[in-house]
Amino acid sequence: MAPAVQAPFHGPRLMRASARTAQDMIRNFVKLVLLLIAGFIAFYYLFPGKVAQMGLDTERSRSHLSRYETDIPSGFHIVYLDGGRGEPLVLLHGIGADKDNWTRAARFLTPHYRVIALDLPGFGESSKPASAHYRIEDQVQYLHEFVQKLGLQDVSLGGNSMGGEIAAAYAARYPGEVKTLWLLDPGGVASAPPSEMQQRIAKGERVPIFASTPEEFDQVLDFVFTKKPFIPGAVKASMARRAAENYRLDLQILKEIKTSPSLEKVLANDAVKIPVRIVWGEQDRVLNPASAKILATLLPDASIDMVPGVGHLPMAEQPKATALDYVAWRESLLHRSGAAPARVPAPQPAAPQAAARAAAGERSR
Repeated sequence: MAPAVQAPFHGPRLMRASARTAQDMIRNFVKLVLLLIAGFIAFYYLFPGKVAQMGLDTERSRSHLSRYETDIPSGFHIVYLDGGRGEPLVLLHGIGADKDNWTRAARFLTPHYRVIALDLPGFGESSKPASAHYRIEDQVQYLHEFVQKLGLQDVSLGGNSMGGEIAAAYAARYPGEVKTLWLLDPGGVASAPPSEMQQRIAKGERVPIFASTPEEFDQVLDFVFTKKPFIPGAVKASMARRAAENYRLDLQILKEIKTSPSLEKVLANDAVKIPVRIVWGEQDRVLNPASAKILATLLPDASIDMVPGVGHLPMAEQPKATALDYVAWRESLLHRSGAAPARVPAPQPAAPQAAARAAAGERSR
């Protein structure tokens, strides 16, 4: 009988080959990761504008907001964010700011309301001719044209800084068209003690909420916030660039605003009787927090929320807490009146929504 042939034993060789294969796979994976990181870094620095836009788009999407455009009879092209469901809540930014000041807070508002945050004429992506007028009373007129263009009724208005002053003046001029007011560190209270910003300007110093360079923009953030929220570098660079581009116009608008009547005059004789929520950051350096109590004496149905450890932009510094306080306040109004909370309507199909906006002359992007 022929002897059995023993198969050669390759165990160690196979183990070494397997080890080399695993090492090659790890090296290739690391190379791929490094390549992706290098590509991202290159894209980040070569196309900062696109990176910034991607960041904004992500924030807006999380808040269920989409971007739209329309024109109003005064000739301005208006860009705005719109999303959510329920009663309309129109939000107005402050001087030197834009609609995205509200984007993070809107995440907690859109489940309850249809949120509309616009770039007021002279700011953001809306048209900003230097020859136009930008006093508070002018912005009230432009806002009224915008509200009518969108066919909004029983509107609640919210505004920060200059936007709060515009909202209050709007409610005084059109008392039957506004349901509630949400005023966050609003301007226009002339009888309040001078703020740190006002004292600096009186000394001839630079307006600390405007920036003509990236370095000055960092100083603006330090001035308006107590604890700065996270802003991606590309987004901050884009914001600084836009601030520098609008610097001269911002100064012009500030000068015009100073000629507008104070809220003490606009709100005299209980001109605004609707419910008002006044929110003020206790560490506001732009406008004196003492303004809150003065403003409340002019509004017969006002309540105040003084927010400790917060600066001039509560909705940006504490977006969740600020938004949820507003929602709770609105709910308290329903219970106060004895009315049952309104049922939130189901979202309309996309086609009718698009058709309605098309009829209003709106364009989306």
